[in-house]
Amino acid sequence: MQYDKCGLTRRRALLGGAVACLGAAGGWAWTQDSTGGASGAASSHRALGGASSSSGRLHGAAASGRLGRRPAHASAGRPYSYRTRPYTGVPRGTVGRSGARLPTSVRQGAHLRLGGEDKRIALTFDDGPHPVHTPAVLDVLRRHGVKATFFVVGQCAQEYPHLVKKIAADGHLVGNHSWSHPQLDKLSVQRVEEELGGTSRLLYRLLGAPPSLARAPYGAWDRASLRICARLGMEPVGWSVDTTDWSRPGAATIRSRVISGADAGAIVLSHDGGGNRSQSVQALEHYLPRLLEMGYVITPVRVGD
Repeated sequence: MQYDKCGLTRRRALLGGAVACLGAAGGWAWTQDSTGGASGAASSHRALGGASSSSGRLHGAAASGRLGRRPAHASAGRPYSYRTRPYTGVPRGTVGRSGARLPTSVRQGAHLRLGGEDKRIALTFDDGPHPVHTPAVLDVLRRHGVKATFFVVGQCAQEYPHLVKKIAADGHLVGNHSWSHPQLDKLSVQRVEEELGGTSRLLYRLLGAPPSLARAPYGAWDRASLRICARLGMEPVGWSVDTTDWSRPGAATIRSRVISGADAGAIVLSHDGGGNRSQSVQALEHYLPRLLEMGYVITPVRVGD
C-alpha cells in the first residue's frame, strides 16, 4: 500500500518538492505481539536518553538528546521504512528527578487486554500524529466525551508537536510507538534504545512527563526490547481487537470488526496516522456511539496494576 508517513508528502509538494517525505511507500502487515521475553525486575534506574548503560553511556539520539535530527542509524540515502509491575514500594508511574520513569518489571510479552472484569474498552490509535486525521479523531472523541490512547511515532511528534500537546490537553493518554516505526525485534539493542528512548525523551520535553506505555511497531516485541521498555519505565501494550484499518477495507468493515470483537477488557487497535485514515475516522463515528449504547465504558489503557 502507499504509505505517507506523518502526512508530509502533500505539504512538502506544495513547498516545491525540495525535500522528500521521510516515509517510504511499501507493503507491510501487522502481527500479534511476541510472548517471548525475560522476567524479573530491571536492575537499574535509567534516565531518558541520559543514564548509563553497562558500557557507561548510551549511543545515538537517546543519549545525546539530538531529537531534532535523525537517529544515528538513519544514514543518507536510506529512507525510513515506516509504517510489569513496578518494584515493591515504587508506585507505578513514579518519575525520578531526571524526568525518567523508574524501571518497571520486565514483562514476558505485551498486555493484550485491560485488567479487571468490568465493562471497559480501550480505543487506541497508532502512527500519528497526522495533520488531518488526528484532529478528526480528536473531534469525534470530544463529541462523545470519551478518552483514548494515542501511540505516537517520534518523527511525527517532532513534526507536529502542537498535535501531541492537543492530544494530551484533551485528556487522552500519549504512548511511545518508537521513533521511526521499525520492527524492534530486528534491531540491535543500541537501535532499540534510540527508538524508544528518543521518543520518550521528546514526549517528556513536550508534555512534561515521559510516557508510561509503549507499543512496538507491528507488535514485534522480543526479549531485548521488552527489557529496554522496562528500563524506561513503560508497560508494553498490544491489542485484542485488530481492525486492520491500515489496509483500508472500508469503513463498514472496520466498524463491524470493532463491534463484533468488543468485550469487557478489550483493547482496540486503529490508526490516526501512517496514511489515509479517512475510513478509520468514518468508522469511529459509527462504532463509538454504538459501543456506548451497548454499555461499554471507553477508557485510556490501564495495565500493570
